[in-house]
Order: sequence, then C-alpha cells, then structure tokens
Amino acid sequence: MLWLRSFLFYLFGFTTVIIVASAIILVIPFTSPSTRYQMGVFWCRLTQKALLFFCGIDLKIKGFENIPRDPNKSLIILGKHQSAWETFIYPAFFPRQLCFVFKRELLFVPFFGWALASLKMIHINRGDREKAREAVNEQGKIVLSEGKWIAIYPEGTRTPRGSFKPYRKGGARLAISTQTDILPVAQNSAAIWPRNTFVKHPGVITLSIGPVISVAGKTEEQLQLEVETWIEGEMRVIDAPAYTN
Repeated sequence: MLWLRSFLFYLFGFTTVIIVASAIILVIPFTSPSTRYQMGVFWCRLTQKALLFFCGIDLKIKGFENIPRDPNKSLIILGKHQSAWETFIYPAFFPRQLCFVFKRELLFVPFFGWALASLKMIHINRGDREKAREAVNEQGKIVLSEGKWIAIYPEGTRTPRGSFKPYRKGGARLAISTQTDILPVAQNSAAIWPRNTFVKHPGVITLSIGPVISVAGKTEEQLQLEVETWIEGEMRVIDAPAYTN
C-alpha cells in the first residue's frame, strides 16, 4: 500500500511539473521572473497538499515567530539539506521570493530545468569552486538588492539522516560581504523522505526556524560557527532518535 501511495504521488508530481513548467516556458516573453516564480510557488503548494493526500506526510512549523515581518529586511536562509522535500517547501512557505543557489546540472532537466532557468536564480559549477564563489558573491549582491531572499544549503548536497558534513563557507562569506543577516533552518525530512528512497512513510516533518543571526561585528569564521552550531544543535532536538549513537 505504501508503494502504491508513493507511486501515485510521484505520478502526480511528474505530471503537474510538466504542465506548470510548460506554462512558465510559454509565458516567458510576456511575464517577469517574479510572476513566473509565483507560478512555481503554486506548484510547490499543490505538491505539498498532494504529499499529505497521497502519502500522509504533513508539515509542522517551529519558530514561525522568528521570520522578520519587516518588508525591507534582506535575509540569507541557510538550511539543513536531507531530501527533495525542502526544495519545494521553502517557496511554498517563506513569505518572500527566494533565490536558490543550485548546481547548474539542474538546468538540463527537461521541463523543470528549462522553467527554472527563466527564474533568474544562481546556478553554479560545483567543479570549479573559484568561479562558483564568484557567481554566488556577484549575483548574490544583485539578488539581495532586488529585495529577494537567498536560500543556500551550506552542506552542498543532501546528507543522510543523523550525519554531519562540514558546512561550506559561501553563505557566511556572502552574508559578511553584503552585511546581510542569516536565518538558520533545520528540518528532519530524512526521517520520512530519505535520500534515493522511493517509498514514503506517513508522518510529520518538522521545519524549525531559528532566531535571525546578525552579522554585525563578526568574522566569517565566527558567523559560520554560529550558524552550524544552531542548525546541528536543533537537528538533535527535532530528530533526537537519529543522534542517539
């Protein structure tokens, strides 16, 4: 039964992403990236509802009050990365338009990647770290000046449940150079949606939002340590069974 429910969810997801991505591609000449982003948000919210309907996976928010209400406040979101779940929950949940930093290979995914390319986000070549740093820094300044928030997964890739991978410094470096505060985020999605696993088990995934971390008066190393300490500490709270050993 779990296999069938998971299959139906994926069938729904693949079908709707083709439809919505095709619509985004068709309206490129007539719309702004912000309008096309909202079309993508519609798909993300639809997918969230489908996940609950087909697989019984719901969302619990912790720390909602930590999201700044100031419409002029710029932020860089640094979050734990365990599964594909957070890639569509972030746009569905956060109140501001997000600009993700992602590997450029995603642009070559039929339909999804083509639509993603039209949203003017930051794609990097992970094989060339120096150029990747330049892209994040240069394009990040432009994105923040446009009033968008930037979302970065500092581990660089999805990590197995209960594991730790040293955080990359790109997010902290951008925060320091632009004097933009950081919103740290933890989520225990791998407890229900493990990497490279087809079957989805019903349950509740917790999205935990930490207090805004100020960059004022801090070095890159100090900021990096503060972000890493909060996220990894919070993971041991929202997914304690994964850290018992």
